[in-house]
Amino acid sequence: MSLIAFDFDGTLSDSEMTVLLGQRLGVDDEMAEITDRAMNNEMSYAESLRSRAELLAGLSEKEAEAAYSKVELRPDAAMLIDRLREAGHTVAIFTGGFERGVQRALEADRTSVDRIVSNRLPIEDGELTGEVEGPLIEGTKDDQLESLAATLDIEMADTVAIGDGANDLPMLEVAGLAVGFEPKPAVEPSCNEVVSTMTALGELLEDRGVLAAAAND
Repeated sequence: MSLIAFDFDGTLSDSEMTVLLGQRLGVDDEMAEITDRAMNNEMSYAESLRSRAELLAGLSEKEAEAAYSKVELRPDAAMLIDRLREAGHTVAIFTGGFERGVQRALEADRTSVDRIVSNRLPIEDGELTGEVEGPLIEGTKDDQLESLAATLDIEMADTVAIGDGANDLPMLEVAGLAVGFEPKPAVEPSCNEVVSTMTALGELLEDRGVLAAAAND
């Protein structure tokens, strides 16, 4: 049994939650610029996330839910998640994004994972406060990966991490297999393998013995 840890925004999904939320207030261009700087390791992730959350102050809960409903999994992502879980592996999502958006995307494709570690945007009086809370602001994904592996009694050599941005570097650097999904230039050197589709990721995991070959291969 292995532990498979996915990043979400930019990996399992090509959506960027803060940008979708920012569109509701007309600040999506500012959001995208801050996000790009963080993912290319040009500013700390914590600083970038707090800056983006501040731009969302005053967004109504209704508008936030409408934005989360636009979050989608990549093609074939749900199928791959299901295959991994059916094979007995634990599938986790470690994201600096927000659990509500992750859950909406999983529900839309009728799939689920074993663990989600994410952040939250607090709401008061029906509006986002402009603050952000959660374990993956200052906390890092390597700690989450190592902690969950220890809980499950899985060796780190039997872990797989898949991500694309600078905040994924800690888990990519400690995982048994580090896979970059269209990784940013600052991230690619830390990846054992690089893929650009979920189909290619499935084939890679077959080659590595994590998954049995699909019946139609």
